[in-house]
Amino acid sequence: MNSLFVIVNFGSLILLSFLSLANPVKANQIASRLLGVFFLIWACFSADEITLLLYNMELDQKWHLLLRSIQYFTPILFYLIVVFYSNPSFKFKKAILKHLILPVCFISLLYYYGQSQSAMMNYVLIALMLGQAIFYISASYIRIRKHQKVVLLFSSQKEEVDLFWLERIIIAMLLLTVVVIFYNIVFSLERLNLSMNGVVLIVIFYIAFHSMRQKEIYPFKEANIEEIISISEEPVIDDTKKKIVSDEELNLLQTQLAQFMEKQKPYLDPDLNLIKLANNVEVSTHRLSYVINSGFNMNFFNFVNKYRVEEAKLLLLNSKKEHYSILGIANEAGFSSKSAFNTTFKKVTGQTPSDFKNRGSVL
Repeated sequence: MNSLFVIVNFGSLILLSFLSLANPVKANQIASRLLGVFFLIWACFSADEITLLLYNMELDQKWHLLLRSIQYFTPILFYLIVVFYSNPSFKFKKAILKHLILPVCFISLLYYYGQSQSAMMNYVLIALMLGQAIFYISASYIRIRKHQKVVLLFSSQKEEVDLFWLERIIIAMLLLTVVVIFYNIVFSLERLNLSMNGVVLIVIFYIAFHSMRQKEIYPFKEANIEEIISISEEPVIDDTKKKIVSDEELNLLQTQLAQFMEKQKPYLDPDLNLIKLANNVEVSTHRLSYVINSGFNMNFFNFVNKYRVEEAKLLLLNSKKEHYSILGIANEAGFSSKSAFNTTFKKVTGQTPSDFKNRGSVL
């Protein structure tokens, strides 16, 4: 049974690698292709077991050393995947070279001591690999958390663009890394057992499901993406954003924006984002972001969804809409899903849409 899990895991990773590299949905292209390479390298971890199962022979020592060298880049590659998901305009700089220090040390030790039977050196190499994995998994988690804050600055819906699934993968990988450390200590470098391979298969399927349905996170031109990223990185002075407009102009823009939102109701568009709204009100994205943040003391996400909740309240109490389901009301108010509607509505009002409707009907 364990052999079957090994083969299924290997085959699943090869298939996922092909799908990610092909990127049929044409979204997040650099991150998706890196993910394809990541799956391929992950599949290499079981190459020796596959060779043994299919051909009843061990991998040649040179191939074994080559695969271990490639495998050491897995955590760095995963980190780069997170980087390009969160910022597709990311450009490589000389500072990236510092990330090659540990791989060079590892590969040098691997090839120098690789043919020795020293158990101590094996443990040193494993410690380097797992230590690096924990570092880059942690760095990826921090990057995702930062991205989730950036999303609130430009998107009116976050469920499909906040990379929450990647955050779960990061946590799962961190737990797996810790488990593997203890597994190798207890079982002295034995191959993964049935339970461990079963857990790995679950993680593979989870990644497959979410990576194949991930929408384009930044459906903008490159210049707009860089502008959004720059807004999120603007310095904070005295707990407020750096002044972009005078107080008088801020008050004027604030009034104009409020009137536009009430009359034109752009929030009914579930795909409304900062770029779209800025074009509609004919101001720059920087100015609009500043007005929302400083004038209304909100981020873009909360600003737009506040109007959607108010719209939903009217719809829930409208006798002509009594036949509408909660999902129907959510769609009418501009929400992209029922779960997003329920979560946001309860956060703003302190009660669920159903409770609000029932109490309103009683009154």
